[in-house]
Amino acid sequence: MKGTEDGRQVAVTGLGVVSACGLGAEAFWQGLQARPADDRVRPVPDWDPSPWFSGKDARHTDRFAQFAVAAAELALLDGGLLADEVDPELAGIQVGTGIGGAATFESTVGVMLDRGARRISPYSVPMIMPNAGAAAVSLRLGWQGPVETLTTACAAGTHSVGAGARLVANGTCEVVLAGAADASLIETTLGGFANAGAMSRSGISRPFDRDRDGLVAGEGAALLLLETLASARARGARVYALIEGAASTADAFHITAPSPRGRGALSCMRRALVDAGRTPEDVAHINAHGTSTPMNDAAEAQAVQALLGDRRVPVTSIKGVTGHAFGAAGALEAAAVCLSLAHRSLPPTAGFVEPDDDTRGLDVVTQARAWEPGVILSNSFGFGGHNGTLVFAPG
Repeated sequence: MKGTEDGRQVAVTGLGVVSACGLGAEAFWQGLQARPADDRVRPVPDWDPSPWFSGKDARHTDRFAQFAVAAAELALLDGGLLADEVDPELAGIQVGTGIGGAATFESTVGVMLDRGARRISPYSVPMIMPNAGAAAVSLRLGWQGPVETLTTACAAGTHSVGAGARLVANGTCEVVLAGAADASLIETTLGGFANAGAMSRSGISRPFDRDRDGLVAGEGAALLLLETLASARARGARVYALIEGAASTADAFHITAPSPRGRGALSCMRRALVDAGRTPEDVAHINAHGTSTPMNDAAEAQAVQALLGDRRVPVTSIKGVTGHAFGAAGALEAAAVCLSLAHRSLPPTAGFVEPDDDTRGLDVVTQARAWEPGVILSNSFGFGGHNGTLVFAPG
């Protein structure tokens, strides 16, 4: 990654997680070990914004932005860093999302149709806009460096972590909160996915399994606290992982379907390894996008096998538990990667039982597995043909 040759290695020192299986890093990790309930929708259960928002502020902040603020403060707490301990002009925020304030948009359209445009809340636009999450975090923390939002569908979280890591590596920022938030479990999006044939009919997410029948929809947020390794050591911070490389490519093939045999995904993984100064032989684990949709899992499996050749490394997908949190998925998975390194263990791929011809060549982790930490690739792929890969290494 550009900048690291000057000693600016990028360390992950804090994790903030809001997910369907747990609030906070350790609850999230424990939730990944449990068998999920079979349900086509996996919301964050019993979400209560009151630890972070007054009642009035919560009413004027969309659910996805509430998640972002909670994840930011949890990441700082986990990393042992106070927001005012850093130069605000050297502190950055990257909060990706798939759509932004989807719930607010849907409810606002309902108000307009039922009661007329004059009844639309003046807060509606700042609640709907995709950058509302990043802005809310900036306002809460007082950070004044680059505050940005990437919206590359289901690759947004991975792309945002990569963008945040580059801000640290090139010296633009001393500290960055990077990740994504998404809360799109509304009738409009769920109906669209269902009518496109992407939603699971069984309510079971089965990444890479022969009986996979579509995604299970989720929501949530994860933000990673990033700083240089030197900074982390100087303040005695725990280092979950190093981010050694990142890449982004486009399929330029189809608005929803992956390119044949995962060509775009393969190119992205190869470019990320080059960025990290690594080779496929260095890879010890792949955290897969693994949506449980027939075409995407087949394409990713083919790309992974093409990358590794005759080698087999453990492959996981946490979407069997979390569901597919759309724009936040890659950020949640980045947090899971960091926790795998910390716990020296890989979480199970819930729902996987038997492979099909396309996925047979993968070593899919089916039960929690003790693991010697090594280099990890974390993949995300999104509608529009967006591909993202991160390269993590032990800290």
